[in-house]
Amino acid sequence: MYKYFPQTEDDLKVMLQKIGVASLDELYTEVPESIRFRGDYQMPHAASELEVRQVFEKLGNENKQLTCFAGMGVYDHYTPSVIPNLLQRSEFLTSYTPYQAEISQGTLHYIFEYQSMMAELTGMDISNASMYDGTTACAEAMMMAVAAGKKVNKVLVTGCMNPLTYEVLKTYALHQNIEIEVLPIRDGTTSLNDVKVALSQGGVAGVIVQQPNVYGIVEDFTGFAEACHEQKALFIMDSVAADLAVLKTPGEWGADIAVGDGQSLGIPMQFGGPYVGYMCCTEKLIRKMPGRIVGMTKDNRGQRAFVLTLQAREQHIRRQKATSNICSNQSLMALFVTIYLSLMGKEGLKEVAQLSYAAAHYLCDELLKTGRFTLAFDKPFFNEFYVKYDGDANALYNRLIDAGIMGGVRLEEGLLLAVTEKRTKEEIDNLVKIAAL
Repeated sequence: MYKYFPQTEDDLKVMLQKIGVASLDELYTEVPESIRFRGDYQMPHAASELEVRQVFEKLGNENKQLTCFAGMGVYDHYTPSVIPNLLQRSEFLTSYTPYQAEISQGTLHYIFEYQSMMAELTGMDISNASMYDGTTACAEAMMMAVAAGKKVNKVLVTGCMNPLTYEVLKTYALHQNIEIEVLPIRDGTTSLNDVKVALSQGGVAGVIVQQPNVYGIVEDFTGFAEACHEQKALFIMDSVAADLAVLKTPGEWGADIAVGDGQSLGIPMQFGGPYVGYMCCTEKLIRKMPGRIVGMTKDNRGQRAFVLTLQAREQHIRRQKATSNICSNQSLMALFVTIYLSLMGKEGLKEVAQLSYAAAHYLCDELLKTGRFTLAFDKPFFNEFYVKYDGDANALYNRLIDAGIMGGVRLEEGLLLAVTEKRTKEEIDNLVKIAAL
């Protein structure tokens, strides 16, 4: 009946009889006729592997490759060529869910190393392994704060949050009885006074800030953790992972939970994914953390071995009692980050960050010299900044696209531009030349 379905006509009859339906058409009677497809599928003719590859190569060539100066959560960092080769080694190509420790030592080992390095990078006690992306990691942290609180369901969120992350927070909160209060933006930053006023009204489970914020500004969070803890609220920081190589860590700021996306640690932009979200926290919150934690032990021969130590997931406990029902990230991307961090080392990470910082400030200075741009906020920034344009910003953006340049992300009055170590002086000067026209 259906060439690629394993069920026979008799199998289908038995299943339909079991549910009290006479035919497949009757099964779908609730689907309006106006949206049902009655024609033949336009399937291509059979082709060889070579021909199929040629078809997709032709399609791929239709994409226009742009020099990327866009960021806002996704950054064009360099991927060392050795990473894709190591990813495919047999030690790591085991099942991503390592329940049987004796046959999953490769997977468990790199998860352990991932946790160790992410905990060090964030300055936190504990890391899980891992979340789907930075937005869901932030949403899970929001739920952690509510779960850790006692009869409180309000979460304060900085107005300087990436709007994509904020939309995911709203989606999670909708059916979790969580109230989100957005803190006002004060000259491109979050005000400690606003946080204290909101906390004083009570009922707050946590406060979420972003570092650097959506405008690329590096904020000063002095006093934020103390203000939160005085009111029994958790302090949550959402940070770009790569930036923590040189910026003050969430642990140093006194954060209870550190989350963000690990894409900046060498993962290609890949049209939006897959990425990897990281989540780290203080030791006292370990049993509220979703996902899994791998530990190191010794086997019965005294040899080093790795095991799942904590896994408060819905497969293991009652669903309504689970810390999260998102499960964990397919850990291939956690392995990607682990190899990148191992290759780069502390000095390599710092060098990437310093090159990105220097290039971004060079671009900003050159744009300001044209007289056509002004910084939206006179605040310190890292490798991303928001400039206002005195002309038609949409026309400028399109002009850059026509020249093969993705000129940042369009904001209200200008562009949010990001620069990484991949951008050359020639590329930066070319952008400035076109923007100055």
